[in-house]
Amino acid sequence: MSKVLMKGNEAVAKAAINAGCRLYFAYPITPQSELIEYMAKMMPTVGGTFLQAESEVSAINMVYGAAGAGKRVMTTSSSPGISLKAEGMSYIAGAELPCVIINVQRGGPGLGDIQPSQGDYFQATKGGGHGDYHLIVLAPSSVQEFADMASEAFDLADKYRNPVMILADGMLGQMMEPVEFKPAVTEKEMEEMGHQHESWCIHPNQDGDLKHHHEINSLEIDPVVLEKHVNHLYEKYDKIAANETRHELYNINDDNEMVVVAFGTASRIVRSAVDELNAEGKNIGLFRPITVWPYPYEALAKCIGPKVKQVYVFELNTGQMVEDVKIAVNGKVPVHFWGRVGGMVFTPEQIKEKLQACY
Repeated sequence: MSKVLMKGNEAVAKAAINAGCRLYFAYPITPQSELIEYMAKMMPTVGGTFLQAESEVSAINMVYGAAGAGKRVMTTSSSPGISLKAEGMSYIAGAELPCVIINVQRGGPGLGDIQPSQGDYFQATKGGGHGDYHLIVLAPSSVQEFADMASEAFDLADKYRNPVMILADGMLGQMMEPVEFKPAVTEKEMEEMGHQHESWCIHPNQDGDLKHHHEINSLEIDPVVLEKHVNHLYEKYDKIAANETRHELYNINDDNEMVVVAFGTASRIVRSAVDELNAEGKNIGLFRPITVWPYPYEALAKCIGPKVKQVYVFELNTGQMVEDVKIAVNGKVPVHFWGRVGGMVFTPEQIKEKLQACY
């Protein structure tokens, strides 16, 4: 299959449609506006439904309803819009419903600006909404990976009956790269997906095999019942952590003297600096988490070989993932951090300078 040059926002939208997304509810916000525009144009061509909600709050609650009906449903937004969806995300997680949420991050806090940022890491990985729950969170670093994650996100959501977030940023949403798309699911495959949901999703009020409509609810008045439910959720999260962590190792070996950690598009910039320093005779490995929840703690811990003297973390925020890195490193070596915020993006030269200063 030939590759197509596409913007990240449009590529992930096309990939979601190919993956069987037929219901999409959202509200426009930059820098993800091309995504909603693409869905508005293309969803009707596949018999799907696009609806521009009157607000982000409305959009996430439409997702709640559609997910309860057992449909592949998605919503997208950018940082402050995701904040408005947070209550609904907690409800969806509590009700154990599958859906996909895409955050094309921008600078913050508040309205901030429309430049790229990674400032929503805490929001995505530590809850975002209220209560004890987790989203599965995938962090792409290229347009190809962004597109590939659409089908993976829907599959994970269905497998665990849990919302999945793809944590991108304005740089990835706006950049254009060649993309190869997976084949679109067939109508027969979509029908089979629907049958797999019949044991829990709501059904029409009718007699026969579907007479039990099932209750979709996240309200538990009895504290004993609620505790049992939350413990059940965390048993599920333990299974996700055991089976679904993803990461990439770049030049990780037993002779590494330093390990660098970065995620998303920031990792590509860091990788360029690592390449230059390794060409100069250094030995630096790069660890990139692909799932930022569950975080690949064990995989990162194994990268701290006998010669590693320190770990350096680079993020486009004030230091959010660095907390997870410190958990993984567990005090074995010092952990340093440097980041840029407000939509400012560091350069390979700046990364190289920071690494040389403490090598």
